[in-house]
Amino acid sequence: MAQVHLTFDNGPDPEVTPRVLEVLARRNLRATFFVLGKHLATSRGMEMARLIRDAGHRLGNHSYSHEIPLGQDPRVGTVERELARTEALLDEVYDGPRLFRPFGGGGILGPHLFSPASVAWLAARGYTCVLWNSVPGDWLEPDGWVESALEDAEQLEHMVLVLHDILPDAMAHLGAFLDALVDRGHTFTDAIPSECLPMVDGVAGPELARFTQQPGAAPP
Repeated sequence: MAQVHLTFDNGPDPEVTPRVLEVLARRNLRATFFVLGKHLATSRGMEMARLIRDAGHRLGNHSYSHEIPLGQDPRVGTVERELARTEALLDEVYDGPRLFRPFGGGGILGPHLFSPASVAWLAARGYTCVLWNSVPGDWLEPDGWVESALEDAEQLEHMVLVLHDILPDAMAHLGAFLDALVDRGHTFTDAIPSECLPMVDGVAGPELARFTQQPGAAPP
């Protein structure tokens, strides 16, 4: 049976996030919300971040624009623009552990996730970087993602599930999905397995190099 850590990416959204929070509250579940700085840079976005925080969930940095994976972004000032700007907004509403999730481009794991500059910045600020092992594609299959996620749960001992609290049709199935997990004997946990944590409190683990684009290497 899987122990499931719930994560929600790309929000917050003023319509969908409150619905997700309500579903979680009815079941007394906690999750981690990896938010985009561009959404926090609005009064409604900051209001949503406070709702997430006040409901007892964790907030994490998921970059500002969600446009280009860090390891593939050749622009000058990417770290300041994508990471530091989002951190400054998060610091206004959240004083919990500093968590970061890289943009994978469809949930893909590989050396495109980080650049050396981003790794240095995250390490200097004591971040914990959170990856994933289940991406059921709720943005591709607003109905079919549920069965994909349940299949993943059957195969995994510790599951870090990526969903998106910006998708009203997909998140309409969230309650039924959570109940199905319980019916099948799976449980929920705040813990994240070490294999999904390439950096913890600013200390890089041996796997981080696999997810970091090295200077001069061709993009994947």
